[in-house]
Amino acid sequence: MKYLVLIPDGMADEKIDAIGNITPMEKANKPYMDGLAKKSLIGTVSNVPRGMVPESDTANMAILSFDPKVYSKGRSPLEAMSMGLEMSPTQTAYRCNVVTLTEDGDYEDKVILDHSADEITTAEADELIKTLDKELGTDYRKFYTGVSYRHCILWENGDDKYNFMRPHDILGKRIGEYLPKAENGGAEFLEIMKKSFDILNHHPINEARRARGLKPANSIWLWSPGKKPQLPSFSDKWGLKGAVISAVDLIKGIGICAGMKSFDVEGATGNVHTNYGGKAQAAIDAFKDGYDYVYVHVEGPDECGHRAELENKVLSIELIDKKILAPVYDYLKECGEDFKIMILPDHPTPIRIRTHSIDPVPFMIYDSRKNENGVDTFCEESASKTGLYIENGYTLMDILVK
Repeated sequence: MKYLVLIPDGMADEKIDAIGNITPMEKANKPYMDGLAKKSLIGTVSNVPRGMVPESDTANMAILSFDPKVYSKGRSPLEAMSMGLEMSPTQTAYRCNVVTLTEDGDYEDKVILDHSADEITTAEADELIKTLDKELGTDYRKFYTGVSYRHCILWENGDDKYNFMRPHDILGKRIGEYLPKAENGGAEFLEIMKKSFDILNHHPINEARRARGLKPANSIWLWSPGKKPQLPSFSDKWGLKGAVISAVDLIKGIGICAGMKSFDVEGATGNVHTNYGGKAQAAIDAFKDGYDYVYVHVEGPDECGHRAELENKVLSIELIDKKILAPVYDYLKECGEDFKIMILPDHPTPIRIRTHSIDPVPFMIYDSRKNENGVDTFCEESASKTGLYIENGYTLMDILVK
């Protein structure tokens, strides 16, 4: 038995008047998803436990069968692992976004315009991170380049419990009340964030971006601290040889910590303009190489939700269907071996709020040996109407492999 798990990150949404009071999932032309949904087990699932923040680390851990309440220790250390950084037990990892702030006034009065700095390229961001490490790095604090706007700081004896605000939750807002506070231990965090603006705002990389009509990456934003992570072996738990394919360090890190093989795809960006075909081919190659379970994560719908790009969110869903699901399904069908395909977003990222929500998401499980009485269109409403609800997302694997 082969297993394809396809995660269109943040695909679930709310009904939107601008497209006829339907959701992007309903609007999208996705013949493969909808065709398989007619013969699949359909329901909804909560990947994020109540009381926890609906972040991708928590949700994807759950989909991979690891209880977030037990294993979720923050996303940054998982990203550090994916980047090949060796963490000591005394180090804390911090996510270090490069973001776009307004330029006038005191730092506290600035407004956060974009948590991704117009989805800055990794090459540009690398120059900025190297500059920050030169100016703000110390013998106990080092900056490391990740992908696009997502980077990492490793901090010896850093506070791994500090409660930072997530930058994508405050888009368009004055940052003052959301910054680290000196009175509760955040003085040094605040200091380097403020200094980063002075260093980055007129950096040559940012001046060149302005000249091209792009937003500058003129500040860092720290969040999601954590110590070195440990996950059980996915292979030992399920008896499956697992692979993960993603452009996002966080997802790669979860897979690596669980002993899975992470496959890199050239041109995979983590946004709507990614190498969909490359991801499909990587999945096919993984199956050919003897992997039983291939986890394909696609960040595009989530980024479009954060950026309130409705047309691009619909487009990203259509491209996932056409350029990833279609060729991988066709390959599995031609192989002649039994297979299952599970498709679900990890969490919703509604256009209206531009951040994640904790609501349940639709899921479908297609089994090549069965012909379930499914639904005509794979979407939030049709999945909810089946009445099948899985309260704990980390139990979904039990249904998939039974």
